[in-house]
Amino acid sequence: MQDPNPLPWGTQERFQAHFIVRKSVANSFDYVAQTVLTTKGHFGSKTVTDAKWDGGKLAQVLNGDSTLKEMITKQSPKDATIFVEPTENAVRIYGKWKNSYEFGITKELFEIYDKIAGHIKNL
Repeated sequence: MQDPNPLPWGTQERFQAHFIVRKSVANSFDYVAQTVLTTKGHFGSKTVTDAKWDGGKLAQVLNGDSTLKEMITKQSPKDATIFVEPTENAVRIYGKWKNSYEFGITKELFEIYDKIAGHIKNL
């Protein structure tokens, strides 16, 4: 039976860039990581004051990189939220969903993802 009051939205313009690092992973939990942010301020004035990584062995390696931490704290809270997770033959690095106006990767954000990819390759 069809719903007589369907929801007013259909597909939404939301985008998410995924950076893929080709790597065979023996223990998938070792390559799971996500940022845990400490922020100050509210709404539009919210800034990142500290960034730590939560997860497996990769998170421990990323927590040891002070340059990476400094680069992440300069980003907006939305861009500083980063997830890393393994798939079958690769490891994905991605951030939060963005609409068509926000979507894009800055040079600084690309450098952060590139630095994370380097740690994945070396682990």
